[in-house]
Amino acid sequence: MTRGRRTHASAELEVRLLREGIIESVHHAQAAICDDRGRILLMAGNAEAATFARSALKPFQALAVTTTGTLERYGLTDRDLAIICSSHKGSIHQVRQVFNILWRADIDPGAVQCPIPPNKQSPLQDNCSGKHAGMLAVCQQRGLPLNTYLQANHPVQQLILTKIAELLKIPGAEFIVAKDDCGAPTYFMQLRQLAWLYAQLASGNSLDMERISRSMTHHPIMVSGDGEFDTELMRLTEGEIVSKSGAEGVQCVGRVGEGLGLAIKVMDGAKRAKYAIAIHVLKQMGWITPSVAETLSDTYLTIGRYKRLDVVGELSML
Repeated sequence: MTRGRRTHASAELEVRLLREGIIESVHHAQAAICDDRGRILLMAGNAEAATFARSALKPFQALAVTTTGTLERYGLTDRDLAIICSSHKGSIHQVRQVFNILWRADIDPGAVQCPIPPNKQSPLQDNCSGKHAGMLAVCQQRGLPLNTYLQANHPVQQLILTKIAELLKIPGAEFIVAKDDCGAPTYFMQLRQLAWLYAQLASGNSLDMERISRSMTHHPIMVSGDGEFDTELMRLTEGEIVSKSGAEGVQCVGRVGEGLGLAIKVMDGAKRAKYAIAIHVLKQMGWITPSVAETLSDTYLTIGRYKRLDVVGELSML
């Protein structure tokens, strides 16, 4: 189930906004690190606290593409797979990559049911359009209806749910489901479950997930964009880290080849705080070098001439 019988808890992490060294604001966060067998190794706060996975779910929604022959059927590349996993910025080259998926699968762009972002002209510019294009390509490959692909009971959504349920070894019927902002289903999960998913993504034990991870780490520009945390972290770590953000303070990371996953939830949903926590934890775990940590800190912890973020607390064992 998405709510465990036991409670695993320790002190939360705290992110402080300092203005010339004086605390102005505080964010509280929880985090969990699991291995690819689902064992909690380290945590801060409650490892069984639940949150909607939001866009951190995208690499696992992409399993519908990698496990059905859709990539091969339409000649899709790792760049296409990376944009399917993305929360992109709507840049020209990213939108063209989304269009490439639709063109190869002979799908009219009008079938994409993302909202049109403010001051934009097309749903393909929405940051979730790659995910939608992937879902539609699976529908086309399997002869499924295109106009209802976002409904939770649609076969493509049921396929995605089945894949995620198999990874977490629980019945799909036990998941709590809600609509994400783009209209696709998202699921209410414990932090330890999200960490477990990313541990499996990074483990290399599944060819389908290994290809997803490789596509993201080899084409990080597609996953978010220049200056965005996921892209810059994966660029700097050169294939050692797979990273995906989710809205409302969710951040997930996998240590490639080692079968370890990290999930973070900032309780007030602050984006700036989740990046600070991620840098802090990755440095603590030795997943990033001091030079990478310094580079990321210069960008994501120094947030103005007079302001910076400081993280207090450490992950601890059970």
